[in-house]
Amino acid sequence: MDHESTNQFFSRLSGKTGFLIGLSAALVLFFVIGFFVLLGIVVKQNDGGTSVRQPLGNTQAAAPTVSSPTAAAPTPTRGSVGTMAPITDQDWIRGNPDAKVTIVEYSDLECPFCKRHHPTLQQLVADYGGQVNWVYRHFPLTSLHPKAPKEAEATECAGELGGNDGFWKFVDRLFEITPANNGLDPAQLPEIASYIGLDKTKFEECLSSGKYAQKVQAQYQDATSAGGTGTPYNVIIAGDQKIPVSGAVPIEQFKAIIDPLL
Repeated sequence: MDHESTNQFFSRLSGKTGFLIGLSAALVLFFVIGFFVLLGIVVKQNDGGTSVRQPLGNTQAAAPTVSSPTAAAPTPTRGSVGTMAPITDQDWIRGNPDAKVTIVEYSDLECPFCKRHHPTLQQLVADYGGQVNWVYRHFPLTSLHPKAPKEAEATECAGELGGNDGFWKFVDRLFEITPANNGLDPAQLPEIASYIGLDKTKFEECLSSGKYAQKVQAQYQDATSAGGTGTPYNVIIAGDQKIPVSGAVPIEQFKAIIDPLL
């Protein structure tokens, strides 16, 4: 088609037809540009990764995160457990010391999830009738709950004065009355000791001495070495098997792990 014929062709097009042709061309161009923009976004997303913030040994530094008590409970994790201190007679054990299955809980006494989790582990020990015991270790998240380390020391003083029974009674009562999230008045600690039948004066002397601060810090380090990045962090142990369970999961999920181990 020569130049003159081309001009005649376009002159015969109506204004409406010309508009439609222009609109169609614009839409095609729009979709082509959109496709390449979307492709670039997808490629960029697939090229990245999910980072996990690691806790620091210094409790004054950034600590592991804790979930909100209103959030959906996480499901048990099946990853590997890091290096953790062996269970000894220096641990506080609830239930039969010779039980086939042990749950080691790393806990923060001001963590709202730990408060909710505590009755679950109480029920597990009761339901399994000597086949499951529970070891409590300290994992105070100081950046979130500055009162938690001293509360952890208080439980150790209760254990010193009242033995294994005194330790567990103190922990039970503290979780009963604390509003969590750093809400417990420190003045309540001697009152809890008195409530469970301990000598209040001796308890106050023990607590003010700070003699158990190093033990609490060592257990914090043990929690991070074992793989804990938040509270509560649990490790189910049966023989050579160690299964991590992160968070305050429902009792049925614990039983689904424990039953095949018995």
